[in-house]
Amino acid sequence: MGSIVLSPLMQAFVSVHKEGEQIFSAEEFCDVLEMRALAELLGPYGMKFLSDNLMWHVTSQMVELKKLVTENMDILVQIRSNYCHPEQMATLMPRLSGIDNVLKRMTIIGEILWFRSMAQEGLQEVFSNHCPFLMGPIQYLKEFVNPEMDIKVTLSIFELATAAGLPCDIDPALVSAFSNLKKDSSSPEEDYKTACLLLVFVAVSLPLLISDPSSIYLTEIDGYRNNIHCLAKAIIQVSAALFTIYNKNIESHLKEFLVLASASISQGGQEVDRMKAKNWESISLLLYLLVEESSFLTLDMLESCLYVLLRNAYREISRNSFMSRLPAH
Repeated sequence: MGSIVLSPLMQAFVSVHKEGEQIFSAEEFCDVLEMRALAELLGPYGMKFLSDNLMWHVTSQMVELKKLVTENMDILVQIRSNYCHPEQMATLMPRLSGIDNVLKRMTIIGEILWFRSMAQEGLQEVFSNHCPFLMGPIQYLKEFVNPEMDIKVTLSIFELATAAGLPCDIDPALVSAFSNLKKDSSSPEEDYKTACLLLVFVAVSLPLLISDPSSIYLTEIDGYRNNIHCLAKAIIQVSAALFTIYNKNIESHLKEFLVLASASISQGGQEVDRMKAKNWESISLLLYLLVEESSFLTLDMLESCLYVLLRNAYREISRNSFMSRLPAH
């Protein structure tokens, strides 16, 4: 069967067909123009209802992710302390269970959040056309937000901005949804520890994608056939929401994730047979997508981790893309 893949380049979900199968073109139903039409039809309350339903699906995935973290908590704590020691990592990694499940669930969250961001973009255009006199003050109010501001005031402003379709560094809908997941039986410290270890779990799971034949970066869609480029949005937005709830520094935790992920991918590329690791360069680009997605990270942070790796990855992918376009003799 074919698949439906997010194409950031075309700003749409597109169908990737296999030869001989019945054609369904997802891009005819899920591009920016269709999202604009949807926002026009549903109106602001309808779009809010759609957003709430999407958040329900995100929280369903988060419940399962927390279970996986709890099952592997002791091992993840050791990995967090020993990620820079390849010998110990080689012993700890095989003891982790559900690695593939973690990546799949985070990818699903990313796909949902990408669809929601496209719907929000459509809402923003419709709102700007119908109420330009309101959009200006809302944009100005959003720009007025700064890190020193009280978080409750910040979230109130972001909630107003989101209702108008404007993107925000911290998604108030995610913050609200994740806040409702907190259990009475667990302490805030335990929940915070689980959030930290979830990022560790995702970071050390990334090398698993190296041997996946679908983890090939396709320049024509600006993404991967298995939608793992959606991981970037999932990681950034989920982290921002979780660490806002626990009143922790978002940037420092994303930096830790970047260091863990770069170390894991570097070690994974060395350990896996190069014949099976032809996607290593493609997976390395995930870290660039992560920085590009986030307002909390900068390229200099990434360059300090693996500048040479990224440079070689871009060169190899560009070469492969060029060679694939040459006519066969």
